Amino acid sequence: MTFLPVLDHVVVDVRDRIDEAVARFAGLGFRLTPRGRHTLGSVNHLAMFTTDYLELLGFAEDGATRPEIAGFPAGLNGLVFKTADAELAYRRAAAAGLPVQPVQAFSRPVVLDGATRDARFRTTRLDPAKVAMGRVYFCEHQTPDLVWRPEWQTHPNGASAIARVVVATPDPQRTAALFRNLFVDAAVANHRRRCVMAAGTARVDLASPDAVIAEFGEAAAEPAGRAEYMAALEIRVRSLPNAAQSLHSVAGLRSEPGRLLVPAAAAFNVAIVFLE
Repeated sequence: MTFLPVLDHVVVDVRDRIDEAVARFAGLGFRLTPRGRHTLGSVNHLAMFTTDYLELLGFAEDGATRPEIAGFPAGLNGLVFKTADAELAYRRAAAAGLPVQPVQAFSRPVVLDGATRDARFRTTRLDPAKVAMGRVYFCEHQTPDLVWRPEWQTHPNGASAIARVVVATPDPQRTAALFRNLFVDAAVANHRRRCVMAAGTARVDLASPDAVIAEFGEAAAEPAGRAEYMAALEIRVRSLPNAAQSLHSVAGLRSEPGRLLVPAAAAFNVAIVFLE
């Protein structure tokens, strides 16, 4: 069976600044879900789109942390693919010789119509100590009806999907080899100074740091001492003029042909592009 990448969600680590992150992303026009509390010790809020989502992930108010995220700076540090079977994803990654960790199961309570139910997940993660760009993993949603809900999918900025994730890497071909081993070789194509992987309705660009700076300039994310990192996110909106109205008060907002660019300084070290 062909194993093709399909983006499930991206993760913005906000560390102990979860309340500030909520205010910041609400100010960017995202409708965020109520706070979730993982059995792993972290807390989150989600911006849900049609088939994927953006996750703000931080530490709980009681000081609980998760060791696997504690070492990451604020910013886009999680690239997550869909799987219907976390165990199968584990076996495929292990067979490819990749540094895969055991399947992890966890949950978080969700309150709907006054009743509490557990949203349950299983994840298969590559070892972040051996994957330079950050946390790359698969997510099996065991209760998708508790995650994708219409009341959470309409945003003031008109966001409907993740269109692109940009990874800065000094050697795009080397980084592409990870995904060619993880999926099928044809999943990644070469485009001049970058490699591009289709991931369902989204794509993942592996580009040199110079190419990232050339595209985003002063709006680019801070590397925070890293040679390889997730640098930018592209969000598709239903109407760019309506999105512009939602974003008009964002400091440093750049209006460019066919897109709006929110500088990383205004979005927890993630450069965010909005486009139709």
